[in-house]
Amino acid sequence: MARWKRVLIALLAIVLVAIVIFAIVRSRSGKASLPVEAVMGVKPNITDPKPPLLTTVNIAPVSEWKGNATPVAADGLKVAAFATGLDHPRWLLALANGDVLVAEAQAPPKPKGSVGIYDKIMQFVMGQAGSGGKPSANRITLLRDADGDGVAEARSVLLSGLHSPVGMALANGQLYIANADAIVRVPFTVGQTKITETPVKVVDLPAGINHHWVKNVVASADGSKLYVSVGSNSNIGENGLEAEVGRAAIWEVDARTGQHRIFAGGLRNPNGMAWEPTTGELFTVVNERDELGSDMVPDYLTSVQFGGFYGWPWFYWGGYIDKRVQPANDDMQQYVIRPDYALGPHTASLGLTFATGQKLSPRFASGAFIGQHGSWNRKPKSGYKVIFVPFVKGRPAGKPIDVLTGFLDKDEQAQGRPVGVQIDRTGALLVADDVGNRVWRLSAPVSAPASASAPVPASPPPRVAAR
Repeated sequence: MARWKRVLIALLAIVLVAIVIFAIVRSRSGKASLPVEAVMGVKPNITDPKPPLLTTVNIAPVSEWKGNATPVAADGLKVAAFATGLDHPRWLLALANGDVLVAEAQAPPKPKGSVGIYDKIMQFVMGQAGSGGKPSANRITLLRDADGDGVAEARSVLLSGLHSPVGMALANGQLYIANADAIVRVPFTVGQTKITETPVKVVDLPAGINHHWVKNVVASADGSKLYVSVGSNSNIGENGLEAEVGRAAIWEVDARTGQHRIFAGGLRNPNGMAWEPTTGELFTVVNERDELGSDMVPDYLTSVQFGGFYGWPWFYWGGYIDKRVQPANDDMQQYVIRPDYALGPHTASLGLTFATGQKLSPRFASGAFIGQHGSWNRKPKSGYKVIFVPFVKGRPAGKPIDVLTGFLDKDEQAQGRPVGVQIDRTGALLVADDVGNRVWRLSAPVSAPASASAPVPASPPPRVAAR
């Protein structure tokens, strides 16, 4: 056989193998089999995992809000920009006098030598999605709407020189701030527009690789205890469990002394935390694991039980085994608490706040507002909106309701990405948009009809404590 024929046959064989490999990879990294709504609620459809051969990447490139464009509000509500021109606003704290504090932050620099292949992929993905790529503003800005027209006409830098701050809590005359590496406090009186004192450290927090760097903090009713969310340093413990000491957990911290303990564990990446107004229980939203396909695993909303174990890294959704995690830990399966409510796979649910009555409308009188930052590894995309989860007798029940949508444009580019959510003094909902660099305000028109109400959801099923 002529040499050129052998070369041609070899090239054809290589092309054929490449086509087969591409087809396999495409099939294993393909679209979700279920609509995202099927993996939401108190009884989500939990299917067998379909891990892709290669990481599924479906990024929403950053666009921008053009002209007078805004997100789309639910029927009977209106939305407008409360503040624009911010620098990656992540979190909000509404004060009693109507002022609003905004934490402007991006991820801190990673320690030298701590970045593995997965971290490099994440850095690239987050850069394309509008997170990272420039230094963090590291400040808290105060917004003031003195004339009450729903737009902040005044702003000032309340405090700068922080370290990737996100969570904020005000208790007993102290402003507590969750930096990426510590909780700090500083004296603060509502009405101040600038803090000149130097913050004092309350307690160090796990830092280092910082796969999940965002920390949040809420205070107990009397201000004596702080509850701090600390995400994992990996997807499923691939950096070694020694890198996870004190992580994937919510801490309980003595606000005066800094003494602390693990309040609940096995929470891969808890972010938003809030007190449910009927029962007084602590609730959180948690980002679950990646690389099990577009249908799995659902992020979730759950009450937080003292001493509770929620499964990470060995288990998910009440006891399903993640066979990728080695060594296994079968003895812990019996202790896994099933979450209260699934929020859909890869939605990146971050913000959490509870309704304060019927100020928006009767259908939003009892339940939780959740800011879903949006997926980067699901086909089709999920999240990129604010939803409302109805509650009955202190427990989530019924289907979620879209409250604020339209963050993706017609080309599926991200005009914005919702993060922190807060109810302001008037009962309106504020939404931090870290890609759009603004805060949105969702309110009810004065003439909103009472007929906007929806049927009250049925009582929730009994809560399952363990699988």
